[in-house]
Amino acid sequence: MSRSVRYTSSPLLASKTPVWRSKLIVAGIALAFAGLAGRAAYVQVVGNEFFQRQGEVRFARTLELPANRGRILDRNGLILASSVPASSIWAIPEDVEASKAQLAELAKLLEMPVADLNKKLANEDKTFVWVKRQVDEPVAQKIHSLGIKGIYQRKEYKRKYPEGETIAHVVGFTNVEDRGQEGIELTFNKDLAGKPGSRRVIKDRLGRVVESIGEQVPPVEGKDIQLSVDSKVQFFAYQKLRDAVIERKAKAGSVVVLDTITGEVLALANYPSYVPDKRQNLTGEQLRNRAVTDTFEPGSTMKPITVAMALEAGRIKPGTLIETGPGRISIGGFTISDTHNYGTLTVEGVIQKSSNVGALKIAQKMSPHEMWETYVALGYGQKPQIEFPGAVTGRLRPWKSWRPVEQATMAYGYGLSASLFQMAHSYTSFAHDGRIIPVTMLKSGEPATGVQVFSPENARAVRKMLQMAAAPGGTGQLAQTVGYSVGGKSGTAHKQVGKGYASNKYRAWFTGMAPIDAPRIIVAVMIDEPSDGKYYGGLAAAPVFSEVVQQTLRMMGVQPDMAVKPQIVTNAVEESF
Repeated sequence: MSRSVRYTSSPLLASKTPVWRSKLIVAGIALAFAGLAGRAAYVQVVGNEFFQRQGEVRFARTLELPANRGRILDRNGLILASSVPASSIWAIPEDVEASKAQLAELAKLLEMPVADLNKKLANEDKTFVWVKRQVDEPVAQKIHSLGIKGIYQRKEYKRKYPEGETIAHVVGFTNVEDRGQEGIELTFNKDLAGKPGSRRVIKDRLGRVVESIGEQVPPVEGKDIQLSVDSKVQFFAYQKLRDAVIERKAKAGSVVVLDTITGEVLALANYPSYVPDKRQNLTGEQLRNRAVTDTFEPGSTMKPITVAMALEAGRIKPGTLIETGPGRISIGGFTISDTHNYGTLTVEGVIQKSSNVGALKIAQKMSPHEMWETYVALGYGQKPQIEFPGAVTGRLRPWKSWRPVEQATMAYGYGLSASLFQMAHSYTSFAHDGRIIPVTMLKSGEPATGVQVFSPENARAVRKMLQMAAAPGGTGQLAQTVGYSVGGKSGTAHKQVGKGYASNKYRAWFTGMAPIDAPRIIVAVMIDEPSDGKYYGGLAAAPVFSEVVQQTLRMMGVQPDMAVKPQIVTNAVEESF
């Protein structure tokens, strides 16, 4: 028999509940809902901008879309520098999970010691650390295949230099951020770099993109830069320079090749050099672009300029006799000597025999102001106007402070300083019928117009003297080539050490042009500290000039103007200092 339950008989249920309690509970619930509604309204309406901004700060990111850096090309369109895709490896240290074997394999692929890798990943407080920038794509793929948690990749660009060390000092290089640091890469960095684009995204805590927001701004690609340099001429000049420096047991060397019609730089080589995209353990000796940054006293290569300014002033003629005997002269307590007593020489003979005494006697026919004005007109003591970083001014003191002995020594290249590039540039005044023309590292192809420094007649007269200096009986016989007439002047000078000159350290050079009647190129060669006993410019530098001239003219398609082989008398190559 079922029992009926009488709930009202329960003392608890039978007790009366105060009405205010139920109202309080309902009011509390209503108040809570009102608070939530108010908060929601505040977040979504009143404070919307603040919370939106806070969310963006934590999760929204602006990704830079890198622009592809422009290429550097030679005058024929051959690539000298270009950018290729490369991956950079980064990590979130606190998220990295890898076995010892995986870390060892990762370190091997990155070409770094395991200890260095562990050090990068040791700080777990960091949420981002670069492991290695710009690794090659095959390496990046192998790293990805390891599947290590916490190791990520970012796409970037890496600079490649196909011509390597032969043209390193021209193109220069970029840093890991793809910004130019040396050479053309630095000079034209703004044009080459272009303008990066951007993309707004939302990322999660692991750095993964989960949503794109806003419009994407595409990058503006960098411009290509086409140089005047001919990579074939550059390669040959570098090769012959390197061989000469090694053979002469020298410290270093430089070569400059100019087009005498357009003013274009066809080659600019230095040795020692470096590989632009492999710069580990480099020294300043390798990085320095000696042809434009190093200055020295030009020595005997200034004698043709001394003669040219005296011809222009009307003080001498090519056949004027100059007494050089007994081979020495004293001025202001200093004795200036020739290597031999040449006796009486014509002006042409002074250049052919490279007589110091003859050069200073010619200089004495002019005022310091006349000489100084010509030096300035030829670019000495001024920074070269060329698209290249680091070009130096050299040294040319104001003419008012010259003493008689200084005017005398400047006649044969002591007391002033210049770079090899400045020297080559000044010789365009002889090759271009008295006009010094502007030079450029960019492809032009148009004939250059310059400033008239010497008359065409006087320029041609000096060219004849330069041809005699490179002929039998001159100091630069080894500069002769097969099939082409040449003219030029050798130079040798003691190196300065402190306030004096080293007795056993020299710089040797040769500057000249070819073909001599209608010059197409100027070639300047410098060998620093030849130490095999052959330190004269006619012995150390002239052979490099000969080889570079002959090969360059052939590459340019210049027809030979001589049907005979050069005649060389090897016992007549000494020159005065």
